[in-house]
Amino acid sequence: MAGGWSSDGAVQEQIDSSIDDAIQRVRSQLPSGESLTHCEACDAVIPEARRQAIKGVRLCVVCQAEHDKEQAQFSGYNRRGSKDSQLR
Repeated sequence: MAGGWSSDGAVQEQIDSSIDDAIQRVRSQLPSGESLTHCEACDAVIPEARRQAIKGVRLCVVCQAEHDKEQAQFSGYNRRGSKDSQLR
């Protein structure tokens, strides 16, 4: 049931679009290319097993964990939502 100016299914379309945007953002951050032998942040040796498991790896485990913490703080907003949701 639509309310006001919205069409039927508008809420679900917003949800789907938000999920699609999040998936595209994460995929764009995946490593690619050849793995480095040394961490580009701290110059520590990246073990061969890690380089084989994750193609294009650029960070050691410690630096990757720190990078992941920083990325977890990312707080996106729903561009397709109302103005009120964007002003928070």
